[in-house]
Amino acid sequence: MNHYTFLCFCSVLLITSCIRESSRQFREIPADALKDKIAGGWAGKMIGVTYGAPTEFRAQGKTYEDSIHWIPGDVKGALWQDDIYVQLTFLMTMDRYGTDAPAKKTQELLAKAGYPLWHANVQARKNFFDSIFPPRSGHPDYNLHADDIDFQIEADYIGFMCPGMPVTANQLADKTGHIMNYGDGVYGGAFVAALYAEAFFENDIPKIIEKALLSIPAESDYAKIIRDVILLHHHFPSDWREAWNELEAKWGKVQICESGTSFNIDAKLNGAYIVMGLLYGEGDPLKTMEISTRCGQDSDCNPSNAMAVLGLITGFGGLPLEWQEAVKSIGDSLFIHTDYSFNKAVDQTLAYAGQLIIANGGEQTGETFRISIQDPQPLPFEESFPDLVFAKRVPVSDSSHWQPEGQWEKYGFTNTHASEPLKEKAIFSSHAGDKLTFRFQGTGVSLVGNWVKDGGIADIYIDETFQRRIDCFFNHAGQQHLNMDLFHITGLPAGIHTLQLEVKGEKCAESEGARVYISEAVVFNTAPKTSKTHRFSFQ
Repeated sequence: MNHYTFLCFCSVLLITSCIRESSRQFREIPADALKDKIAGGWAGKMIGVTYGAPTEFRAQGKTYEDSIHWIPGDVKGALWQDDIYVQLTFLMTMDRYGTDAPAKKTQELLAKAGYPLWHANVQARKNFFDSIFPPRSGHPDYNLHADDIDFQIEADYIGFMCPGMPVTANQLADKTGHIMNYGDGVYGGAFVAALYAEAFFENDIPKIIEKALLSIPAESDYAKIIRDVILLHHHFPSDWREAWNELEAKWGKVQICESGTSFNIDAKLNGAYIVMGLLYGEGDPLKTMEISTRCGQDSDCNPSNAMAVLGLITGFGGLPLEWQEAVKSIGDSLFIHTDYSFNKAVDQTLAYAGQLIIANGGEQTGETFRISIQDPQPLPFEESFPDLVFAKRVPVSDSSHWQPEGQWEKYGFTNTHASEPLKEKAIFSSHAGDKLTFRFQGTGVSLVGNWVKDGGIADIYIDETFQRRIDCFFNHAGQQHLNMDLFHITGLPAGIHTLQLEVKGEKCAESEGARVYISEAVVFNTAPKTSKTHRFSFQ
């Protein structure tokens, strides 16, 4: 390359760079205004979760119609809410390892935290101790709760520190979300974080929702159900209950986690209730929280997410004065299991927001942040359990499907009083070589049993082919778990299959015994889901 050509080349690069810079959009926000919005988001989270807390899962597959009693002073209950203290563990990971903290470190802190966990989170904890790390720890092959709500209710901190930066929020959500979730489970957290990222500079709620949708794949069920809520709001603009009925008919059936019940912990359905509250609430905080709460299911988490959006829009200073005072009164009180208070969470979130703003093309000049606004980009498409539907539950007492070999013993326990009949039944063995065979017709199966402090090791075979060694020991954070997914497999060819468990008579060093407890199996089939063929009444 001669000198003239080199100069021309450099000129082209400079011009291109200038064009890119000139086309980039920036928004300026004073540091105190940014802090006020972050505080509004955290406060909204706290207010919403305490508003809905008394109703949690009291309405399953139906709307909640009892009275709701909430006063601003109830916000102190947020100090004991897992919706908040779990994600503060994620924030603590950043404190130790920076904003690019490895997902494995986050999983480790979650696994070793001294508080109880459930669903996708507790499976991520179990996976850590079984040496199953992200992203496998949230993958549907290793986590039957991949589509559950866990990450959706714990992703707030990501959106709070990504003002106008949905792409950055997605990068953080993609990494953290795959610790415990996959597919729609990850998209739930990404969508919520995107709502927050957009709410810093937009106060039109329908526009915020539309822009947040651009952060998740349009072909995902999560995006489809949110689109359905928008459609239903258009057709029933003043009747959220009619919209709810239509939505329940299409999306309400439980297929995977807690299949065969009305208990729905699915991220996308509960995400739809967030959006219903936002659209039908029309910016009114009490109306927004009431509707998200009355939609039912996980009815403390959903108003919490919805109220956080409003808190970001208005800022802390825009909340009702009584609410501000209630939050301020506990501003330095620690959330349980953490060394974080509301005030510290706000300050740390602001600090990380500043770091992320600068790392992503923005700057801070004096007391003003200049933010390089990002155009949303969807996460890659992934689907946890395509066309997998619930078939039946088969208790271990059903001798037509189960065949024990060896020294298996019966096990049962009562609910509250010894005089009550057995609520749950199982069988157990700790004898090496004992076998248990389950014969079923379907394309998938989940083996259900107990994670306990005297749990032992077993090998699993499908159609006489070895699949995996499982360890039934669990004694973390004072928890043991009954009726858990010990092993599952999907994608089998349609037909008759056998699942066989062989007790090894072995245990890990921490276990007090080598027992393997089995209570039932859940059988799945492959078939089109109702949501894919359902049409609303007006279609």
